[in-house]
Amino acid sequence: MFYSLRTRAVFNGQALTLHKKYSMNILIIGATSGIGKALFLKYANADNRIGIVGRRTNLLNELSQQYPSKTIVSKADVTNLNETEQAINTLLKEFGHLDLAIVCAGVGDINATLDYAIERPAIDTNVVGWTYVIDRLYCIFEQQGYGHLVAITSAGGLRGEPAAPAYSATKAYQINYMEAIRKKAFRNGGCITVTDVRPGLVDTAMAKGEGLFWVMSVEKVATQIISAISRKKSKVYVTKRWHRLALLYRILPFYIFKRL
Repeated sequence: MFYSLRTRAVFNGQALTLHKKYSMNILIIGATSGIGKALFLKYANADNRIGIVGRRTNLLNELSQQYPSKTIVSKADVTNLNETEQAINTLLKEFGHLDLAIVCAGVGDINATLDYAIERPAIDTNVVGWTYVIDRLYCIFEQQGYGHLVAITSAGGLRGEPAAPAYSATKAYQINYMEAIRKKAFRNGGCITVTDVRPGLVDTAMAKGEGLFWVMSVEKVATQIISAISRKKSKVYVTKRWHRLALLYRILPFYIFKRL
């Protein structure tokens, strides 16, 4: 797929219409920080046209200024469904079609005291808003007859963690939802690719708590995510060492897990 952007130039006093070709039209939701920001920078540097969506207008504009000819900004908080719908529609109208959509939006906080005021934003963002976005983007690809839908879930969704119950539970929801969407895509003929990316601990504001290990650089994680997307992987753990840990983590009996 190529996106054609018309520009104007002057040659011997005559205006000419030039066509700039972009490799892909990409939408990144949750692009203002962390993994989303790193993916934006890498994809923009690779000559794609990218629509970025996030809550913080100033950060969106800062990113756009780095690649002004390749970037379209649309402000939205995924917990505001009307705002999110408008943002997606605006970018889709500008692009004409989407090749790749990456959903990075997510929140989570340490909450050992079970303060519901801390849990609620994780539920609203990681379940309610996230589900709306995934459904909307899948339907767009279904109408197009092609597309690649990617969600950044988490290895933290494999088991329940008392330090952050809502985060681990909502990420488990996302993992299962993405599996359902992959199955749906398969039954619909496989014209839509669905990828579930499950990072371990990444050196972002989301990495919280004591005794953290295997904390990975955002740069390395983004590189491996892009590789997995290009290979159309159905699910992937990043970095690769987390795949081995995930296999063990899933089968670990609770009587051992509860002591970790």
